[in-house]
Amino acid sequence: MALFKYPFWVLYRIWFYILVAIPIIVMFPLLIVSISKEKWYPLFFRLARIWSKFILIGMGFAYAIKKEEIPDPNKSYMFVANHTSMADIMLMFVLSKNPFVFVGKQELAKIPLFGLFYKRTSILVDRSSAKSRQAVFLRAQRRLKQGVSICIFPEGGVPEEDVLLDAFKDGAFRLAINHQIPIVPITFYDNKKRFSYTFFSGGPGKMRAKIHKFIKTEGLTIADTKALNEKARTLIWDELSNSKLIETKKPL
Repeated sequence: MALFKYPFWVLYRIWFYILVAIPIIVMFPLLIVSISKEKWYPLFFRLARIWSKFILIGMGFAYAIKKEEIPDPNKSYMFVANHTSMADIMLMFVLSKNPFVFVGKQELAKIPLFGLFYKRTSILVDRSSAKSRQAVFLRAQRRLKQGVSICIFPEGGVPEEDVLLDAFKDGAFRLAINHQIPIVPITFYDNKKRFSYTFFSGGPGKMRAKIHKFIKTEGLTIADTKALNEKARTLIWDELSNSKLIETKKPL
């Protein structure tokens, strides 16, 4: 039976990249204008939300977002979420109306078409370079002063398939403390199941996310970084663990 699924998975992956490309091609002139100046980033963000919804709906992902707290449109935040799927980027754009920029790996800038906009709108980091990591703080500071929020996947990459949640790196939490902005913890429940980095896997279905109550950083110092890191990670870990237990629990 699994043999018959292989052609589906191949076509499903191809379909994903077609959906990624179509809105970029259609909106290309507007996208080029939106990345011409940093102050026009909110326009790019609105276009990115349209792009993201087009992809998620086209892939058959019925996304549902629960919000324990709603971000103030006039404030900046540090968004952090577990990272399991290529669809994480799209779902992140959809769940927030507050413009934010991603801090991400510079390798993604090499992806044709997508990379052109990614490198102009994200804060790229070479994790092997201390100089690059320092530059992230300076660029993030500039964007925060412009009223834009920051989004970081604190695991620093996508963990192995059998890892529920990897250790968090400290960068996001140091930035949040330095700028005294709230942490917005977000749990993605189904992204790995729907569209993981394992090629022969995934399919249409439910894609849930939860924005948890914000974690304040007012009054915290760099000495509190580890504790803040652990607080955010524990919140997401508990949510994922409880969800996994509910899904795997057999009826009596």
